[in-house]
Amino acid sequence: MSNAPAKPPLIPVNVIIFVGFPLLALTLVPLWGIYHGFSTAQWVWAVVFLYLNGLSITGGYHRLWAHNAYEAHPALKWFYALWGAGALQNSILIWASDHRRHHRHVDDNEQDPYSAGRGLWFSHMGWMLRDYPSGENDFSNARDLQRDPVVMFQHRHYVALTTLMNLGPPVLLGVLLGDIIGTVLLAGLLRLVVNHHVTFFINSLAHFWGTRPYTEDNSARDNGFLAFLTYGEGYHNYHHIFQNDYRNGIRWWQWDPTKWLISLCAKIGLASKLNRVPDFRIQRAMVDAQFARARRELQEQAGNETLRELLEREYQLFTEHVNQWRALQSERVERKVAEIEDALEVRRLQMLDKWEHAALRSKLRELEYALKNQRKRLGILLQQLQLQAPVGA
Repeated sequence: MSNAPAKPPLIPVNVIIFVGFPLLALTLVPLWGIYHGFSTAQWVWAVVFLYLNGLSITGGYHRLWAHNAYEAHPALKWFYALWGAGALQNSILIWASDHRRHHRHVDDNEQDPYSAGRGLWFSHMGWMLRDYPSGENDFSNARDLQRDPVVMFQHRHYVALTTLMNLGPPVLLGVLLGDIIGTVLLAGLLRLVVNHHVTFFINSLAHFWGTRPYTEDNSARDNGFLAFLTYGEGYHNYHHIFQNDYRNGIRWWQWDPTKWLISLCAKIGLASKLNRVPDFRIQRAMVDAQFARARRELQEQAGNETLRELLEREYQLFTEHVNQWRALQSERVERKVAEIEDALEVRRLQMLDKWEHAALRSKLRELEYALKNQRKRLGILLQQLQLQAPVGA
């Protein structure tokens, strides 16, 4: 008699959606393509619908509602709510609440709804197929979302909205293109399945495949290829340490169409108060991660006192830079308070503020540059440690 614990019961609706729909797509789409064919217009519109769904999840469900990374005009919220419903990934309220729990309890197999610690399959889609305790709804972390009328309207009418958005646009487009069945298969069914799995890649592959330049405290990883597939969400190591930044790809060359969409919306008045992590904090996180790796390498090797002393000197310098940055931040806050308290001298303060803020910015840039140089030195030190490591270590 097996002593293995009984698995939670399957959720029939989810099994149909996440197992049945992909099987239908793998069967019906190729058959229709062979015996009838798809037009270029159908393929183009399928990709357009894919991006409308995907960006509504990443820009709306994720960065707007789950993380409050910026504020959005009601028109943009409704756009996200409708096309996000078409992605068939649950309501904003449930999705964002689950995601907040994931961030708070990342890699905790009991409390993270899609913990990577329970395996690639579980974190990809297994967590949705059975009624696991970790997946139970708990909106205690989403009081702000429960006060949002757009979120609650979509939550109350989710079944109707997702049915409308998954059938309405593909059928209407099929009428216009003269092929309803083919368009529904391509822009409806296949688009839905692809959208599901590229989103699920962030919960699964992005916790197993890639680099961890910002923190090694959790399993999240940066992966440029996954970023290309997931509308910029693949820079997941960065996101897990700076979750309220409206960007995931922070470099100009990193693929992050969600960031570009939010920035465009800000330019035309549909988004505001975009949260952006200061560059110094980013550099500090990267240097912290390098120190952690260097110390680990030194612990695994005997001797290397010279490199150990070098590392400690670098760490003292790093601590000095951080303390200077904190002092500058305090100075900026104090100066702002002084401006408010002395409102009678607004013009003089404005002139003084302009000059002094320029000086502060200059000092901050110097500190950022110093940290970048330190990152390079630590990179060289890590290379030396790796070269000196015993073969097969």
